Amino acid sequence: MDYVVFLISMAALIYGADFIIKESERIALHFDISHFVIGATLIAFGTSLPEMAASMVASYHGKSDMAIANVVGSVVFNITLVLGVVFMIAKSMNPDRDLFSKDSTWVIVPVVIFYIMIQDGEIGRLDGILFLLMMASYLFFLFSSSKEELESEIDEDLTKEKFNWPKSILLLLVGFIFTIGGANFVVESGTNIARSLDVSEWIIGLFLISLGTSLPELIVSLVAVKKGNSEMSIGNIIGSNVANFSMVLGGASLINPLTIDLSAASYDILIMASASITLLFILANKIYNKAGGIFLLTILVLFIAHSV
Repeated sequence: MDYVVFLISMAALIYGADFIIKESERIALHFDISHFVIGATLIAFGTSLPEMAASMVASYHGKSDMAIANVVGSVVFNITLVLGVVFMIAKSMNPDRDLFSKDSTWVIVPVVIFYIMIQDGEIGRLDGILFLLMMASYLFFLFSSSKEELESEIDEDLTKEKFNWPKSILLLLVGFIFTIGGANFVVESGTNIARSLDVSEWIIGLFLISLGTSLPELIVSLVAVKKGNSEMSIGNIIGSNVANFSMVLGGASLINPLTIDLSAASYDILIMASASITLLFILANKIYNKAGGIFLLTILVLFIAHSV
């Protein structure tokens, strides 16, 4: 029964986040907030909403391992699975933006900050505040970036729809109920599954929850590839990973300080760092092809094989 509850809750979590993202964008457009501002905030916040809900609920229930593992696993899956698949199936990727010179800092700096913070075995409330400040820095960076690049992230169909306040409020309410309720049941059923399988909550957060909460990025990226906009996936993943560290861990640690067993988590953190460094190598050499995909998917196989 826990498996059924877990799957239904994960679906509710993801669909709820989608409702919130769409309706927030629709309301912003109604008030003539620029596409740039909408794109900047939604890229950073929207794609990480499922991870944020799951980790904050886990933190509230005192499940630090699950909260942190969700972020570590999500970063690994975002880079290795999502971008690995994108590079493998994309016919051609020639981004106009120099991703290495403009975005490489945001690939590796959050990982370095995370590694430094966990050396004492805890991510405390002060660390959480620093993570949130990093999010503010990232938003400032987005505001200083090209407006045209961010406008391409907006769902243009929303601009053509007639605005309806009752509908938007209702869908926002439904979205928050699905997201918060789904996150609660995901954590609870995930804990029960871990106990029944005699595995740690770290493994459940690392695989079941993080893979599930990475589904929005995977689906969006596959749709982008189908539409010939596969290069947009790279920027989305970088932004999502920054939000995972800053808002997800930052928010979760403000609810309760998060403890981590460094010896038990060392290999998974090493994999996360390796995936980030590999992405840097790909950006620097513009290996947006099957070779880049193979590099990333190889790391994913090592990640799964070790944990299994």
